Amino acid sequence: MMNKKGQGMSVNVIIIAALALIVLVVLIMVFTGRIGMFQSGLEKESQTELIAMKISYGQCKPTATQESGFRTQFTGSESVADQESAKVLFSDEISRCKALSSKVDCESAGCRW
Repeated sequence: MMNKKGQGMSVNVIIIAALALIVLVVLIMVFTGRIGMFQSGLEKESQTELIAMKISYGQCKPTATQESGFRTQFTGSESVADQESAKVLFSDEISRCKALSSKVDCESAGCRW
């Protein structure tokens, strides 16, 4: 008779490994979907904040690039303090542009009329 101890992995081990892999894939899909929903919520919040800040615009206002930078900074914030910092910085930019009274001064300062 031959010695059959070195036969390799049993069928039970292969089945358990396959089930573990399926569970891992499902968990990754669930958490990835949740993170996407969270990111979407932050993007909506940044858009809402931007609209609220646009109310205070004057004739001279920040450029679309500056607005986009605010939304990116606000969305990428790790904490509420970082979000507040982004709002303060953008409010300062609004005030800087708003203080300019002529179209030439506005556009030369990097704002839009």
